[in-house]
Amino acid sequence: MPLVRIGLGLAGLVLLGGAVFGIRQTQLPPPQPIQFSHTKHVGLGIPCLFCHSGALKGDTAGLPTLSLCAACHQQIANPSTDAQTRLQLSILASYIKNNRPITWVPVAILPDFVFFSHSPHIAAGLNCENCHGEVGQMTLAVPQEMNMGWCLDCHRTRYKNNPVMLARLTDCLTCHK
Repeated sequence: MPLVRIGLGLAGLVLLGGAVFGIRQTQLPPPQPIQFSHTKHVGLGIPCLFCHSGALKGDTAGLPTLSLCAACHQQIANPSTDAQTRLQLSILASYIKNNRPITWVPVAILPDFVFFSHSPHIAAGLNCENCHGEVGQMTLAVPQEMNMGWCLDCHRTRYKNNPVMLARLTDCLTCHK
């Protein structure tokens, strides 16, 4: 019997370790083709919607295109002495020179069974930071924990005094179609 208990204990530890590892992996920023610094760009006063303009009228915020990056970086001299910045700008210059699209890896990914649109959230006056965290303080965008309970808590808090909107925004079919 003691060997069975030890075996079950070890199996439990392996499963727990695997679960912790899996959860941790979902919280790490994915590798990107260019290590884009949100801190630097937000620090220059560039609003989120300049690069992610799809959020204004669409379901997805979209990712910046090569032409958008090139529009600024071919016009602005960058006297940076930071070796990492120079390296990333040389990678960008290579994409521009070869007219190769940048294959950004999305950071905020929802399951296929969830419908989400940025535009009503923008129209409701929410800032990107409400859901994505203080991206302006992140060198690389980091996934935020977004789940159904988190969304429902926000909807319930914002619309607790508006029963019509509360009913609409807590109806399952609003997000699960």
